[in-house]
Amino acid sequence: MRADRLKRITVEEGKCGGRPCIRGYRLRVSDLLELLANGASVEEILTDYEFLEHEDIYAAMEYAAHQLDHIVLQVS
Repeated sequence: MRADRLKRITVEEGKCGGRPCIRGYRLRVSDLLELLANGASVEEILTDYEFLEHEDIYAAMEYAAHQLDHIVLQVS
């Protein structure tokens, strides 16, 4: 995990319901990941959101991976 990359993910009270965003912009990490999951290419996203940089996309993916890296307990 690169701490410098994760600094691109911000959480601010009152912005996007306190959800993680990209560099203080009103673009949530989940929005960016949904674009990728629905087939948008990195280049398409960078064209549509001119304020974004390649590192922002990598940061969103790394943030999501880090958030999901925990033990899941299953109750049977």
